[in-house]
Amino acid sequence: RIDGLIHVICLALLVFTLIERAVRQAIAPAEKLPGLYAGRPARPTGRLILEALAPLRLVPTAAGQPAYIPRPGPLQQHLLDLLGIDPT
Repeated sequence: RIDGLIHVICLALLVFTLIERAVRQAIAPAEKLPGLYAGRPARPTGRLILEALAPLRLVPTAAGQPAYIPRPGPLQQHLLDLLGIDPT
């Protein structure tokens, strides 16, 4: 069990750092992203990126309609674009 837990933690940390690295490479040569930390420019960290994306929600399927993500805010949309993710 401990071995399995360590593997899961390592995978989570790997994903966390890959998200941070992808955003930092996408905004290069700039070092800061506007609006990321309390409305101010900040160096993107995994924590700040995931906090900014946390309010995104998936609306489940209803009456034959497909599931969808409501329109993300400007900062969320910018982060999704930097990560190469299509919210639809």
